[in-house]
Amino acid sequence: MHIPDGYLSPATCAVGFAVAVPMLAVACRKVGRTVKSGQVPTLAVLSAVCFLIMMFNVPIPDGTTAHAVGGALVAVLLGPWAALIAVAVALAFQALLFGDGGVLAYGVNVFNMGIVLPFVAIGVYRLVAGRSTLTSGRRRVAAAVGGYVGLNAAALACGIQLGLQPLLFHAADGTPLYSPYSLAQAIPAMLLAHLAVAGVVEAVITGGVVAYLQRANLPLLRLNNPNARLDGDVDVAAPPLRIRPIVWAGAAVAVMIVLTPLGLLAPGGAFGEDAPEDLDLGKLGLSTVPTGLANYTGYWKHTLLDGYGFSSGDYPVVGYLLSAVIGILVIGVTVFVVAAVARWITGYRSSRPTTDRAAAVPDGRPTGSPADSSAPSTRSAPSR
Repeated sequence: MHIPDGYLSPATCAVGFAVAVPMLAVACRKVGRTVKSGQVPTLAVLSAVCFLIMMFNVPIPDGTTAHAVGGALVAVLLGPWAALIAVAVALAFQALLFGDGGVLAYGVNVFNMGIVLPFVAIGVYRLVAGRSTLTSGRRRVAAAVGGYVGLNAAALACGIQLGLQPLLFHAADGTPLYSPYSLAQAIPAMLLAHLAVAGVVEAVITGGVVAYLQRANLPLLRLNNPNARLDGDVDVAAPPLRIRPIVWAGAAVAVMIVLTPLGLLAPGGAFGEDAPEDLDLGKLGLSTVPTGLANYTGYWKHTLLDGYGFSSGDYPVVGYLLSAVIGILVIGVTVFVVAAVARWITGYRSSRPTTDRAAAVPDGRPTGSPADSSAPSTRSAPSR
């Protein structure tokens, strides 16, 4: 689902940035107000988990791949605005450090995976969950369904964006300038892979984590569900586990790092992510690679580990593992700093009016004003 540079026109990329940048600004303000200091590390860890999940490319018939995102899980736990930040940061470093997704296409990728996915997922989750108790099985089903629908909504958006390119941007003779796939090709290809495989993975991850938190960490599950009741309408703590949730989280991340090389088993690039030289031009009715696609492919050439591996192509498993570790550290620290700064700015702004009125008396009038009864009068009492 990561659209690389060249498959979208500059105009489409500009629209993506025009939507993504204001939404990210709003997200920072929202997160600064709603995410408490103790929750900032949780957001950082969840963003790193999103990055790891996106490294698991699932093989799909016909030589393509698909992957889950994890944005639905963040939306259910911390809200869609926090999910937008988590996914956007992960996508930024995937493009800049690993060449996964385009730099010019970054805004569109954020729109698909950081906006469409979490907002659709949280909407479906709330609709299905209704007024069920926080520990009910309905919540688990709601989380899974939300993840499945959200991911496929993002895949549909991606398919539409790719499919519109030859319709809107083409040469005088009708030859596509960018993505050569029509709507009839792009939408089925994107939806087939995500409806059949990637959506199921997103559903299992989202529903599974919610099921675990119902047993292990109800306070975390309650963060974005403050009004949800518990069974019996009694707010009791979850039964203690022998192993603390933070230990489980660390172990899960470690296992995901070890398993990331499984993404190398995928036989080919995901739909719309093929290098121009890998396109089946005959099947697409083309004699040459579209000019815009050829011009903008590889726009960003400063990746640290291009394609999650060494430039020489040696030791692919080691390169993949190293990419996972670097990605976790960079993305986790970045999200931590962004969320912490957003909270500081929000807190500073909210405290300014109080500071400015420090000299005011309780009724709101500044000391020393004529209406202040505590101020001595300079006029003499009237004579009788």
